Amino acid sequence: MKNIILDKKYYIEDGIIMLHKPVGISSFGLVSLVKKITGIKKIGHSGTLDPLASGLMILGIGDGTKKIKNYIGLDKSYIAEIIIGRSTTTGDIEGDIVDEKDICISDMDKSTFSNAFNSFLGKKYYDAPLYSAVKVLGKPLYKYARNGEVPPFIPKKEMYLKNFEILDLYKYNKIFILKVYVGVGSGTYIRTLAEEFGKKINYPASIKSLYRVSIDNFQDKDSLRIK
Repeated sequence: MKNIILDKKYYIEDGIIMLHKPVGISSFGLVSLVKKITGIKKIGHSGTLDPLASGLMILGIGDGTKKIKNYIGLDKSYIAEIIIGRSTTTGDIEGDIVDEKDICISDMDKSTFSNAFNSFLGKKYYDAPLYSAVKVLGKPLYKYARNGEVPPFIPKKEMYLKNFEILDLYKYNKIFILKVYVGVGSGTYIRTLAEEFGKKINYPASIKSLYRVSIDNFQDKDSLRIK
């Protein structure tokens, strides 16, 4: 496995490798796995993915950690599955259910959904997710949430939806799932976009699955799978 990680076809440049993060492991866990495989202790990455999410991560290995800053803040693209009719504490299926609403079939219209997403195009400001690493008075919001505390305030975050495409709409048990491709600017929370989309169509909403397709022009399909 160490030899595979050293295979140059997975590298953008010396010390900068493209890795696929599978569902069920944290970004920190993936970095720890690479450290174990390579024996290299100095490893960093350009952007976190939640354990629920999968897709492309860019890692700096060894001296590559000095260059990883060049890959932070790049645009990204995702394929998200949005649950229509259910919201949760975390904005995804890992949280406790906050609200549910029965679906009216006549509301499940792709043109309505496209119009909703059209209203989000460009740069907008939304509340940062409560389960996020955004800090308030030096403390990450997720720590307030996990401790059952109410943060002094919720900061606004600039989020940028560049483009989108409705891919599919299907029924899953008693709920509907909207599958959508989104191209976004760095720092955009897809969970927040899903929740705002739900507000726009008058249904609670949350994320069922999330797949990071690309970071800038770098594609997950070209990345190394190690787990």
